[in-house]
Amino acid sequence: MRESLTLALGARYAFARRSSLSFISLIATGGLALSVAVLVIVVSVINGFERELEERVFGVLPHVMLQGRGTLVPSEDDRARLDALAGVAGTAPFVQGTGLAAVAGHAVGVLVWGVDSARQGHVSDYGRYLEGPQQGALQAGAYRVILGAGVAARLGVGVGDSVALVLPTATVTPAGVLPRQKRFTVSAILRSRSEVDARAALIHIGDAQRLFRLGGGIHGYQLKLVDLFAAERVARAGVDALGFERVYASTWMRTHGNLYRAIGVQKSTMFVLLSFLVAVAAFNLVSTLVMVVNQRSGDVAILRTLGAGTGLIVRAFVLLGLLIGATGIAAGAVLGTLIAAALPGVYRVVTETFTLDLMNQYFVSYLPVQIRLGDLTGIVVTALVLAGLSTLYPAWRAAVLKPSRVLAHE
Repeated sequence: MRESLTLALGARYAFARRSSLSFISLIATGGLALSVAVLVIVVSVINGFERELEERVFGVLPHVMLQGRGTLVPSEDDRARLDALAGVAGTAPFVQGTGLAAVAGHAVGVLVWGVDSARQGHVSDYGRYLEGPQQGALQAGAYRVILGAGVAARLGVGVGDSVALVLPTATVTPAGVLPRQKRFTVSAILRSRSEVDARAALIHIGDAQRLFRLGGGIHGYQLKLVDLFAAERVARAGVDALGFERVYASTWMRTHGNLYRAIGVQKSTMFVLLSFLVAVAAFNLVSTLVMVVNQRSGDVAILRTLGAGTGLIVRAFVLLGLLIGATGIAAGAVLGTLIAAALPGVYRVVTETFTLDLMNQYFVSYLPVQIRLGDLTGIVVTALVLAGLSTLYPAWRAAVLKPSRVLAHE
């Protein structure tokens, strides 16, 4: 019976409409909803950047590179040793060098990757982002190239066009010293919508060996890992397996680790900072509940004279605060989720309408968003805890009212 009375009192005071307190409660609810929605949106955007970094950048680039101190002779024994390492999901040889992609007097700096098309899929998801014919995109001796979308756009070329790859290495000819170059046909466009698109030029490893004059040699091995964060451990194991005198290691943590950690730190920082915004909105409930206590002091005094205990009064006003808080928090979570889900489309429309390039400083060219249930739950629970704490003082104040003093002024 006491629990039923507690619920009845809390619900009646929370949804009463006969005074200006309903408007004040609405303001408190709206403040909570707005602060929770902002927190959901910001955390979802940061989650989107984290996901894109993992899936697009780390999905295309190798997690670990074992680079030769000189030209390496590829062997099945080396690859078997690397495949046998704990945590390695796949290996592939590579040839790599810097150069220029040139056409019709225009040139763009590129990173030339010589990849084994038969094994590259074991270490990279680049095939998911190719535009153009997938079959036979790279074949030995065909001199075909896959250009990043950014490179292709700056050169103004597409699938089927011819592009010259120019290396900084000089070649002595009867006409003089000329840079080494070879003409390739664009067979596909790599559009991962990440920083890779701005500099990638993928060719078959056989063509790369001829272009770089390596004979049958390679520059090293790429490794894909089961666990991204085991990169340093696997890199050390790979160097031990092939020999320190032959190879040295490079991992994603050294090339993109600062960016990944910055995203993680930014997410934690924004969560803490915006939690203070939620706290301010939650503690606005204090003033609302104190006003409710003042207006309902006569009701409280009558209940006390009828035998209601301190616990019942406290529970009723705590429930009142939680009902107001939960309403605002639920509305904020729903509103934040809906806005976050619509944000990529809104951003795309705005940038296309006003020809803006707001993401040119980031590793992706669009606004990524990912709504995670775990983060949403954490935000809601944090807000509920803060709202619950804000109810304690008004509930205590209601519980210590003296019925004789209150009723003497009624």
